[in-house]
Amino acid sequence: MSIIEHVVLFKVKGDTEQEKVNAMLNNLNGLVSLDPVLHLTAGPVHRIKSPILNFTHMLHSRYKSKEDLNTYSAHPEHQRVVKENVIPICDDIMAVDWVADNDPTPLSPPPGSAFKVTFLKLKESVSNEVQGGILGEIKGVKEGISGIQQMTCGENFSPARAKGFSLASVAVFGGVGEMEAAVGNEECVNLQKQKVRDNVDGVIVVDYVVPASSP
Repeated sequence: MSIIEHVVLFKVKGDTEQEKVNAMLNNLNGLVSLDPVLHLTAGPVHRIKSPILNFTHMLHSRYKSKEDLNTYSAHPEHQRVVKENVIPICDDIMAVDWVADNDPTPLSPPPGSAFKVTFLKLKESVSNEVQGGILGEIKGVKEGISGIQQMTCGENFSPARAKGFSLASVAVFGGVGEMEAAVGNEECVNLQKQKVRDNVDGVIVVDYVVPASSP
């Protein structure tokens, strides 16, 4: 089974009432009950590193196939939540989808789990061979950093809302402490950065913690 990873980043307007933000998150998390959804969590961003984009909230979900993701996207309840609870209070939204390079377990990381999501925007001149090499470097991060419980990466297959970002990865840790300790492993992280830096036009790194209230 090839798991589909679906990540959406939201930038909520600064003057939005907290009740409306809560309503957005409650309704998004409620979509976990839809048949195609294997896992879904939505909540505030713990930390974001991006010089150009400042998102405030994140949704991460998983599906058995691209067809199941499409079924979820077209579902009337999903459409209703987006129209009524998301669009009215958001200044910006981006989404990235990829086929996981392995079967992550558990499919639904428990509350308190910490995610590090990375999006890369490659330079136009980058060849498929170089892109494959960059994905290889990303996969190697799991072996070089202790504390990663699961990690997937892949090429985005939904370019319309991805703002030009074409490679993505998600690393899952037991908690924020484990994630912070892993980031401290500068030797491995810097090696990976050096090898991809020359071929990358932009990077977004989002840290996210699964809320206790996540279904």
